Amino acid sequence: MQKQLDIMNRNFQALTGELLVVKQGRGKHLLFTPTGLEIVERARATFADWLQTLGDSRRRLGSTLTVGTTEFTLGFLGRVWERVAPQLLEREIELKVVHVRTRDFWKHLDSNQVDLLCGGLAADARDNQIAPDYDFQEWHREGLALLTNLPVRELATKTITAQKLRTLPLVIPSRGVITDFIERWYGPDFRSQLQITAEIDDIYYGLALLRSRMTYGCMLCARSIGEAAIDGRLPTSEDFRLIDFADDFSPTLQLISGVFARKGGRETFDPSHPLNILWNAFRDEAASGRPLPL
Repeated sequence: MQKQLDIMNRNFQALTGELLVVKQGRGKHLLFTPTGLEIVERARATFADWLQTLGDSRRRLGSTLTVGTTEFTLGFLGRVWERVAPQLLEREIELKVVHVRTRDFWKHLDSNQVDLLCGGLAADARDNQIAPDYDFQEWHREGLALLTNLPVRELATKTITAQKLRTLPLVIPSRGVITDFIERWYGPDFRSQLQITAEIDDIYYGLALLRSRMTYGCMLCARSIGEAAIDGRLPTSEDFRLIDFADDFSPTLQLISGVFARKGGRETFDPSHPLNILWNAFRDEAASGRPLPL
């Protein structure tokens, strides 16, 4: 590498009269000149453009499909893939699966890092335009619930009102779809209105906190996630209880799950393109009525 840098440095100086790097002595790093730094940035941009062009070409040809999923929508993608795997594998189509957190959804889709996204968002239950800026197929909708380890004597109610929620010790994600619910109910300063005992990065850490009894409180989660914990399909405890939300929260929100694609992107491909085949398989699976896998 040192030899190549020396050759490049000499050739560049012979052509332009300037150096790209300057030696600082034995055992010390090379120092890039301002011109050298500019060349580096141009090289990076060039390689990035080449990679983007290659990715776009593979996408047009349909030789690769990249699907982003959250942890809890991966099972749905697996079920859909079963429908189309023989057909696409015969055509040597490569499926890439990327773990995407809800908070990073649109960045991955808008930047062409993924072709499809499987996940959910907080949306008004009465709104027919769930994701107007994207192509969207819905497959499931549900409300939130509280998973708690509080003793019954401290929290005996079966439903929680918007006012009562202010008084409870809460375990909530630091960012993501659950936080979107809370912010739309209580505003951007919700942390000053609620009693937040712990903020978590994923549900498993929240379950561990409640199981360890280092935290006594209520974790906000999708109702299906809470049911899975109560049923023992997730790490659980015999002390856990599930409490529903009352109907006085405004706006009336639901967690609406489905598959997202760039607006109008699929229409540029013919029906036999793998992206359209996979999209149609999502539609057929959603129409099958089978319960959401978890």
